[in-house]
This record gives sequence, C-alpha cells and structure tokens, in this order.
Amino acid sequence: MTNPTAQNTPTTHLCRHTLTSLHYREADLVQDLMGRKGFTEVMLMQILGRPLRPVDVRITDVVLVVLMEHGLTPSAIATRLIYMSAPENLQGAVAAGLLAVGSSFVGTMENGSRLLDRILAAPDAQAEALAIAREHRARKQAVPGFGHHLHKPVDPRAYKLIELGRAEPELKGTHLDALMTLSQAVDEVWGRPVTINATGAVAALLGELGVPTAVMRGFAVISRAAGLVAHIVEEQKSPSGRFIWDTVEHAIPFVHEEAGPGV
Repeated sequence: MTNPTAQNTPTTHLCRHTLTSLHYREADLVQDLMGRKGFTEVMLMQILGRPLRPVDVRITDVVLVVLMEHGLTPSAIATRLIYMSAPENLQGAVAAGLLAVGSSFVGTMENGSRLLDRILAAPDAQAEALAIAREHRARKQAVPGFGHHLHKPVDPRAYKLIELGRAEPELKGTHLDALMTLSQAVDEVWGRPVTINATGAVAALLGELGVPTAVMRGFAVISRAAGLVAHIVEEQKSPSGRFIWDTVEHAIPFVHEEAGPGV
C-alpha cells in the first residue's frame, strides 16, 4: 500500500551532499564542475534543468553583461545610500538595490515577455500586436520593451542584442519575430518610430532560450547584483551617498500644507 504522506513530501533536484561530496543536480561539484565549467553554464544548468547548448551560454552571457550596469539608477542610488547608513552590511546595501528591479526599471523584460507570449499564442500575430499597441496607447502607457528616456532615437543595446540573436542559427527566431511584429505595430499606432529598448530585446532572447516568462526577472537580479557590488566598491573609494542625500535635502523644499475646507 502506498504511503500518502510520502507522496506529498516535497523534494529537491538542485543539490545533494554527503560527508565527502557535493552534487549540483547530477554533477559532482569537485570532479565535474570546478575548473571545468563557467559560472554562466552552471547557473543555467541549475535554473533550466536541461542539457545546455553553447548558444545558451553565449546569449545568456551577453544578456548578463547588458543588464549589469546603467549608472546612477534608482537601484544604484538605493545601494549607495544604504551602504552609507550601514557600511558593515554590504549584503543589505545590495539587497536594497535589488528591490528596485521591477516592472518600471531593470526587470521590465518580464512585462515585455508577457506581450510576446500573447502574440505567439494568437492566430493572427499582426492583429494581436496592433491590439496590444492600441490598448497601451488608449491608457496612455508605454508598451513594455519600447522607448527609453536616456537613449534616443534608438537604444543601441537592443539592436545589438537582436543582431546577435539573429546570427545564431540554432535559435528558431520566433520570439524575435514576435518582437519585430510588435515593434511595427507600436510605430504604426504611435505614428512615429519608437525604439525597442534593451529589456525588450532581452525578453525576446531569453524566450528563444526557453526561459519561462516568470523566471526572466531573475536574470536581471543576478546581473545587477554584480553591478551593485561595483557601486559599493566605488562608494568605499569615493563616497557619494551623503552628497546624494544633501542634494535631495536642498532640492526638495519644505512647504507648509494649507488646511482644507472645514479643517
């Protein structure tokens, strides 16, 4: 008779260890991975849980490089300010910056990928893309993966990513095709060219690798963590946290709030 409790017991496929060994999935850490595999390859092996192709590693590497840094963004400012407040807690400062990886900055590939999923599932890709563009236009919202306030008229990162993806014969190109279909629809609805941005291209490339939409933001977290450590190194050598604080203190004046009627 089957034990129902055993059936419901959670399991893990990621790691096991003995007194003398450690395994990542089925690979022996010491014998199979250390000195033999790079970080990106092992990371993908753990996340995707499937045999990897060289193209998987190449594309993921370029995605991680693109997402690592973008100057004094909200995530970097948060990290620097928290490090100024608690220099004994480097990991806390990095964690504070990673909390800014979301639907507005850095992590927007997830939003964009949902739209690509809609297009790929639709019987008429062009009609679906136009519907998406019109929905966002009606709400006066930017389409995730399009436009950039710092890179105009084009985001050069995005088109290099697309070029690199197109150069890989092992990739089917379906997600890249969906992105270009959406790009044409956005241009048509807005009545002008609107650049694809880096996270829009990242969404398409990670989709080409079979990364699920709900996992994509994790790649931004992994990459940006490295960039934020670099910001802390710079903060240690040339502190800017207090300057940022002082600048905000002087730039945003206190204004007496007028009492409303009946108060």
